[in-house]
This record gives sequence, C-alpha cells and structure tokens, in this order.
Amino acid sequence: MLSVELHTHSERSHDGRDPVDLLLEQAAAVGLDAIAVTDHDAIDASIEAADRAAEYGLVGIVGMEVTCAAGHVLAFGIEELVPSGLPYEETLDRIHDQGGIAVVPHPFQKTRHGVAAHIDDDQLASADAIEVYNSRLLTGRANRKAERFALERDLPMTAGSDAHVSEMVGQAVTEVDADERSAAGILKAIAAGRTSVIGRRTPWHVSFRQAAGGAKRRVLRRLDDLR
Repeated sequence: MLSVELHTHSERSHDGRDPVDLLLEQAAAVGLDAIAVTDHDAIDASIEAADRAAEYGLVGIVGMEVTCAAGHVLAFGIEELVPSGLPYEETLDRIHDQGGIAVVPHPFQKTRHGVAAHIDDDQLASADAIEVYNSRLLTGRANRKAERFALERDLPMTAGSDAHVSEMVGQAVTEVDADERSAAGILKAIAAGRTSVIGRRTPWHVSFRQAAGGAKRRVLRRLDDLR
C-alpha cells in the first residue's frame, strides 16, 4: 500500500508559492511514497518534480490541473500539456489520448471551479476517478457529496491536499494498493479503484494565508505582464 499525494501546486501555478524542491522535501519528510505536482494549466514543474522525485525516495507522477470549460480536471500520466478552455468531454479525451487518467477534484465546490455546476451526472461519472476528500474545506459538505456520488456510481476515489504552500503537502493522502512502486502502477491501481482516502482539514488560518498569498501573487504577475 502506497501513500500518494495527488494534488499540489508549485510556484508555477498562478496562486502557488513554493518551488519543486520544497514540495518534494515535505513529501519525503511526512513519509509519502509518491507525489504529483498539479499546477494550474502548466506541466513543466510537474515534469521536473517527477524527474527529481527519486532523489527524495519518492515516485513522481506527472500531472496538471486543467481548466476546462466546465471547471477543473486533474490529468495524470500525461507527457504534454492539455490545453485549457476545451469542453469537459474533449478534455477527458485529450488526457486519455496520452494514456493518462482524468480525476475530477472538488466537483461540487462551485466557487473553486467544480465541474458539477456545468455538467450532468453521467458526464461527471465518465471521469476515471473522483476526488472525494479535498483538504481545503470549510464544512466538509462538498466532500461528503462527492463521496456519496462516487459510491453510488462505483467510481474510484482519491484525496488531495490541494496544497498551495509546501507545508500542507500530505494533509490528504490517497492510499493506493499498487502492484508495483511506479507511476504507471499507481495510476493503474487508481483507475481500478484500489484506493482508500485519508485526510485532515487544512487549518483555516493556513487556507486564508494560501488564498491571500495567491491573490497577491496574481496581482504582481499581472503587473509584471503589463510592464
């Protein structure tokens, strides 16, 4: 059984803070087996993290958080950037065309680009897995709704810290019963539903700091773009 962090953001996300090194260091420090860096509409840091993960005793999984027309979709096991802005079903097709798997994060959190507000249940169920525990929660209602949906549809379930700062890596973990300790083995086991989830709520003051820091970084980057 491998402990896997499937939802993290580096400084290369518009709202992320820390470089790849710090994410990998934290993952190793809390005893994880594998990590995916899933930046918003970017893949370079994830490829770097996957290439360097072994230095930290980790398995690196290449991934990204794609902003499709309906909201956010996590893409794992890809080699090239999946473009943003495409329809939900085409986004899934693009992921599958690369041999990857598509996981829908926080599907029922409308304010965080959850896709369920814009697609029907059958479309949501066409994903390879559903993130049923996201650490960045207020009441947990959306997580519980995601878990009920996954159970009703017999869909594989994952968890993710959705860390935008390195110290939150490992707040939520997907336990994966993989046949081998590799990215391919982990993704195959996730698609087969051989998972369980463990999660802790991100402390409210950290969530606030992440959100405030992300907003500040977005403004600074826009100013840089205008110069």
